[in-house]
Formats: sequence, structure tokens, C-alpha cells
Amino acid sequence: MQNKTVLAAMLTGFLLTPAPVWAHHAFAAEFDANKPLKLQGTVTKMEWINPHAWIHINVKGADGAMTEWMVECGAPNGLLRRGFTKASLPVGTEIVVGGWQAKDGSFRANGSDLTLPDGKKLFVGSSNTGAPGTAAPGEKDSK
Repeated sequence: MQNKTVLAAMLTGFLLTPAPVWAHHAFAAEFDANKPLKLQGTVTKMEWINPHAWIHINVKGADGAMTEWMVECGAPNGLLRRGFTKASLPVGTEIVVGGWQAKDGSFRANGSDLTLPDGKKLFVGSSNTGAPGTAAPGEKDSK
């Protein structure tokens, strides 16, 4: 009887888990490891939402036209553990972000590293997503 109660409680907890957790994806589902990019632009917004934080930047193209890019970062909690806070990236900050473009060619990227105006670099990616260079120690890199 006690085992059935524990099993029922576990099943209930699983069913009550928020949908975004179920929707969490691997790098290869949305991003192309063969399309690395480096974006230089101005921060317009930073979203601290789960399961990934997002940085929005305006990037000036070769023709002078501005394009808004969305850069997927790691989970907010992971960024906080690395010392990255909401105050680290105010609107208007000029940054350079390295990462990989979305498979569908949209103006979305999976970010890896971010360089601030003072030259400080921050790792903004997620670990073990399948993105190139994110394999855990002892695991084979996905690229």
C-alpha cells in the first residue's frame, strides 16, 4: 500500500511539471553547428526566463540596415552562478556574441561567449546541449 502511495505521489508530481520543462530541446534541434557566427550590436532587452535566458541585440548589416537578433543563453540560474546578473548587461550596451545560427535561417542564435565593451568575456551558453565545445569532461564533443 505504501509503495502505491509513493508511486501515485511521484506520478502526480510529474504530471504537474510545467510544460516548458518538457519542451526543453537539444542544440541540434534548432541550431546549426556548421553556421558559426559573431554578432556585434547593441543590447535592446535581456529576458531572464526559464529554461533559457535571451539577449536581444540590434546588429547593423553591411548595407547599414538594423536587424534584431535573439541570442539564446543558458538557464538564468547557471548564468547567476557564473557571476552574470541582471545588472551585467544594461540596455544600450555594445557587445560581441559568438554562437551558431538557427537552422531555419531566422535571426536567432545559440550563444556561446559574450564580450563586453571593457573586453571582459562571459560564457553564456548551456552545458551539454550538444553545441560544439560544450561536452562535459570525458564526453565526446558533438562536432
